[in-house]
Amino acid sequence: MQAVQSPPKPEIQLSKVESSKRLAAYEAVDRHILPEHKIIGIGSGSTVPYVVERIIAQGEELNHDRVFLPTGFQSKELIVNGRLRLGDVDQYPNIDVTIDGADEVDHDLNCIKGGGACHLREKVLAEAAQTFIVVADYRKNSDVLGTTYKQGVPIEVAPFAYAKLLQNVHHLGSPTATLRMAKGAGTKAGPIVTDNGNFVIDAPFDEQTMKDPYSLLKKIKMLTGVVEVGLFCGMAQAAYFGNADGTVTIKWQNGQIENTGTPLA
Repeated sequence: MQAVQSPPKPEIQLSKVESSKRLAAYEAVDRHILPEHKIIGIGSGSTVPYVVERIIAQGEELNHDRVFLPTGFQSKELIVNGRLRLGDVDQYPNIDVTIDGADEVDHDLNCIKGGGACHLREKVLAEAAQTFIVVADYRKNSDVLGTTYKQGVPIEVAPFAYAKLLQNVHHLGSPTATLRMAKGAGTKAGPIVTDNGNFVIDAPFDEQTMKDPYSLLKKIKMLTGVVEVGLFCGMAQAAYFGNADGTVTIKWQNGQIENTGTPLA
């Protein structure tokens, strides 16, 4: 008896937001993950699975001698499940390219990162990379940080110092800064704890302050007990934003803005 073939699985229809994330990720990987790149940092966030998907599609011949460094549990799982070679930054302190997501990016490519509480490790891998690339969807593309990401600047802090640091951050100009707490059914009550065993303060600042994120970064970093700040200033070479119309907007470090693809009818 002839075997009956199963019908092909229908392709999952992505939402406009998810499609835009995939567009940005694919374009960034195609341009920046090149055959000569052997040590690659993989960031965190909802766009990063599409980054790994595109890297896997480059084929085993290119990937078999590459090493991939994760910024957190999510990216580690993506690397392992994709059967890519897993490494760590203490083994490979010099990275060819790191591709990561962002919570928001301004016109100078300064970023807010840390919505997933991974920004310490994310910043280490970004600084270790010869090239740091950001991928996101159109909602993260802003002129001034804090325009769309309203939760505030993520600040990773030593747990024993959080109460005093909250006071200090309030005095710096963020009176509504709060300790990030676990939310949702099935989660343990209490503060969010990072992979490094620290707490996170979310500190919203006004628009005028956020127009100079580097100055704010320096002030917060000087507070004793602060481990890292989710402001990535002057680090990205380019940011890729997938748009709802099927195009990709690329912001370059030199101020150039490029649009690729043909808008959907």
